[in-house]
Amino acid sequence: MQIIIVKTPEQREVAFRIRHKVFIVEQNVPPEEEMDEFDETATHFVGYADGNPAAASRLRLVDDYGKLERIAVLKEYRGNSYGKQIIQAMEDFIKQHKLPKAKLNAQTHAENFYKKLGYETISDTFMDAGIPHVTMIKHL
Repeated sequence: MQIIIVKTPEQREVAFRIRHKVFIVEQNVPPEEEMDEFDETATHFVGYADGNPAAASRLRLVDDYGKLERIAVLKEYRGNSYGKQIIQAMEDFIKQHKLPKAKLNAQTHAENFYKKLGYETISDTFMDAGIPHVTMIKHL
């Protein structure tokens, strides 16, 4: 998969379309909760498989960590390690900015996926957009 850091409005729209399909259509997240004020200032990533948009995410640099958010892989591309690859790209970006850790709020069904990537759960379960989540952290 080729991963780009979004530079143009058109690339950002590709990221938003992927997120729309995964979160709003597939997981029934309300659009007003999926899209927020952080979309304007976050760094967005898009992953392409054979030239086709397959994955997207956004990253915010907050205090002393990078906050991984809105990690989405289209259903037809799951099972190909694309989620892992886009997370690695975000972690590399965090390291380039000399921040010591990555943090994310994981849907509980994906908690073991993140544990395999070195993330540690640091919260109890909480609800976000009607979906159970936990906060996880990784020292880079």
